[in-house]
Amino acid sequence: MKIRWLGHSSFLIEASSGTKIITDPFEAGSYDGAVGYAPIHDSADIVTISHDHADHNAVDQIPGSPDVVRGGEAVESHGVAITSLSTFHDECKGQDRGRNTIHVMDVDGVRVGHLGDLGHVLSDGEAAELGGVDVLLAPVGGYYTIGPEEARDVAEKLGARVVIPMHYKTEDIGFPIQPVDDFLKLMEDVEQVGSTDVEITKETLPEMRKVLVLNYK
Repeated sequence: MKIRWLGHSSFLIEASSGTKIITDPFEAGSYDGAVGYAPIHDSADIVTISHDHADHNAVDQIPGSPDVVRGGEAVESHGVAITSLSTFHDECKGQDRGRNTIHVMDVDGVRVGHLGDLGHVLSDGEAAELGGVDVLLAPVGGYYTIGPEEARDVAEKLGARVVIPMHYKTEDIGFPIQPVDDFLKLMEDVEQVGSTDVEITKETLPEMRKVLVLNYK
């Protein structure tokens, strides 16, 4: 399985079979230009959407006719099993920013969890319902989502062996969120991958939790 960071909360995940999944595609230039990442031109077989905000739900930007997964019951598409958990975009049970969906995808025998814009630490019951993940795509920037400490705690609750941070401050995002460094200071094993892509297999999953920091360009 290959994972490429497209920027913000959007990743392109490609299975060994060639099936392609894009998570939370953003609308480039949305929010008065605050989303400054380059437009997404990649095609996909599956698109997952955590919630209906312009920086997460730009399905119309993706070429072709992908299967769109927003939540609800477990589904299987193109050989990929996807489960979801309804959560909140804030700490006030959705009163401020509404609901959020976590998606867990079984890709080549590796459980990949995408937290979307999770706004609170998961309860023990929520973590048990998800069933744990191998690779966690986690927001770490705070303000609109969980911040560094909460992201660390969620990774611990889910038993993630690889954490790839997302939704943090870069030169191409105008939101008032924290840079990734604040999260990295809390973690013990951190690798700056130095590219937009990383390949992960069931056999190469680390024994101890590892953070992989990807480039987006």
